[in-house]
Amino acid sequence: MDKMFDFALTGELLGLDFVQTALLAAAVLGLVAGVLGPLVVMRRMSFAVHGTAELAFTGAAGALLLGVGVELGGLAGAVIAALLIGILGGRESERDSVIGVILAFGLGMGVLLLSFYEGRSANKFGILVGQIITIDSTNLNLLVGASVVVLVVLAVIYRPLLFATVDPAVATARGVPVRLLSLIFAVLVGISSALGVQIVGALLVVSLMVTPAAAAARVTASPWKATVLSIVFAEIAALGGIILSLAPGKPVSAFVTTISFVIYLVCRLIAWLRGRSSRVRVEPTATAQPALR
Repeated sequence: MDKMFDFALTGELLGLDFVQTALLAAAVLGLVAGVLGPLVVMRRMSFAVHGTAELAFTGAAGALLLGVGVELGGLAGAVIAALLIGILGGRESERDSVIGVILAFGLGMGVLLLSFYEGRSANKFGILVGQIITIDSTNLNLLVGASVVVLVVLAVIYRPLLFATVDPAVATARGVPVRLLSLIFAVLVGISSALGVQIVGALLVVSLMVTPAAAAARVTASPWKATVLSIVFAEIAALGGIILSLAPGKPVSAFVTTISFVIYLVCRLIAWLRGRSSRVRVEPTATAQPALR
């Protein structure tokens, strides 16, 4: 614990190339997660993020066993999961059960594949909780390229997607391809979930994809403001988590999730104080009206 506040050691480690690469990767991931997060929350797809992350874990485990890029395996697994969720879970009433089935299958297959891997146990652990030392320039290039694709596609479909999210019935009546947009968005979420595997691990991707957006939704109802706040919160959690983990040498995911959770609690407190203040202003007015009569 004493190393956690060793700022001299932290400053020294920040000068290392792999740490700077990890920070760049975290900044890119925070941007993508922050942009997608509010839509994930509005569409009630938090569980879907967890489900796609489990298939990203399965793909990464398979890639580790075959000796190919873990990031490519995770990306393939997450995209397959997103397509399955989008195709099989078209009806909202079925979506949770479909995600649960896919999640269980992904975890089971991932555990099986890891059991066949005879390499370093740290590699197995890294898939689950993240491992920044494995991020190199190749990983960073893939992450940046995939992130650009996600953001460009989202920019193209954002307005109809937001319309379909807010009022799907009216959007369908207006001719908006709601089912197709849902499938495309599911794939974008799957890609983004896979990108977070090496930083926060497959088990805790939700801490960047959902928690910052859920916190932002507590303090504003505007989609634009929520998106900006979600990006800020995700960046603070991702970059702050890496920096705090350097000196003690502990998994990044623990610090990222803690920062995200604290931000969420603070936003809930702000929302509660606002609600209490509004009630205090309304009550005197309500009690004063009978007296005026």
